[in-house]
Amino acid sequence: MSPATFYKLKAKYGGMELSDAKRLKQLEDENAKLKRLLADTMLDNVVLKDLLGKP
Repeated sequence: MSPATFYKLKAKYGGMELSDAKRLKQLEDENAKLKRLLADTMLDNVVLKDLLGKP
C-alpha cells in the first residue's frame, strides 16, 4: 500500500470502530445502487417523453 493510500484511508476511517466502518461501506454501496436506479429511471422517463412527443 502506498503512503498516499494509507493516509487517504486513515483520513476517511480514522477513529472509527470496525463496525462503524463496515456500516459506512454498506451505506455507500446502497447509496451507489440507489443513484444508479434513479439515473436509469430518469433515462427511461426521457425516452418515454421523446417517444410520446411531449416536451
